[in-house]
Amino acid sequence: MTLFVARRLGAMVLTVVLASLLVFVALQALPGDVATQILGRDATPEAVQVLRDQLGLDQPAWRRYLEWVGGAIQGDFGTSLASGEAVGSELALHLRNTLLIAVLAIAGGLLFSLVLGVVAGLYRDRWPDHLISGASLVGMSVPEFVVATVLVLLFSVTIPVFPAVVLDDADATVGQLLPAIWLPALALSIALAAYVVRMMRASVIDVMASEYVQTARLRGLGTGRVVLRHALPNAVLPTLNVIALNVAWLVGGVVVVETVFNYPGIGTLMIDAVYDRDLPVLQAIAVLSAVVYALCNLAADVAAMGLNPRLRAGGRSTA
Repeated sequence: MTLFVARRLGAMVLTVVLASLLVFVALQALPGDVATQILGRDATPEAVQVLRDQLGLDQPAWRRYLEWVGGAIQGDFGTSLASGEAVGSELALHLRNTLLIAVLAIAGGLLFSLVLGVVAGLYRDRWPDHLISGASLVGMSVPEFVVATVLVLLFSVTIPVFPAVVLDDADATVGQLLPAIWLPALALSIALAAYVVRMMRASVIDVMASEYVQTARLRGLGTGRVVLRHALPNAVLPTLNVIALNVAWLVGGVVVVETVFNYPGIGTLMIDAVYDRDLPVLQAIAVLSAVVYALCNLAADVAAMGLNPRLRAGGRSTA
């Protein structure tokens, strides 16, 4: 187990480095730079060059990248080229806001989808299965921005319960953001639940047809005990990776949903940084996303080992 975790952490470091390097190279290939964005199209070449020198954009690309990596290792992600603020503080504010809706979406979406997936698997080819499977297929097929728009029409226009968009800035308090987090969280939970339901249904069907479940039934165990004690722990295993990917997708910030609701999260920060060619901010977001994805996948693998003793034995034998 220890060796497995160490290897995955090593792979995570490599993933983070590659992600930051790819973002850096991609931005270097884009026309224009942040100096042009700040001063506008009517700025003279001399003024643009002066600002480029002040921002350090006159240095070779490789040197700027290595300097950024050196600072990031020490926890300093540099200064935003567009706002002049510390990248770490901006990232922390927007990440807090994204976590507000992500935690709600994960808690509600996972609980709801796991229950529905189990019900669909137990009632295979009957009306509960048809209803749940049909709804999940719709959830997988409809884009997030359509779901978000429908929610706005229903709960902000037709029934004005929640605000349609967020008018507060990223530095707003949790209390100020609280009335506006429900619709974005609901839109994200619907997108999350659709995939988990389908995976959980297929897993439950496979597990319920296995020999050990049939043996438990022959021993006279009730359906509830068979499902909770024997089927459910094994049915969750194949679903863990799907859950991990979707959780990483949520925590990393969903650009479309945050844009629809004008929500000041990681996705909105990324859109602004792309427009401004703000390389330090984009690199920090790339590192954050890579770390979240790697940690979520590592957590899924460790949870799978905890639920399946055979995987733990395999890990020890490999070590």
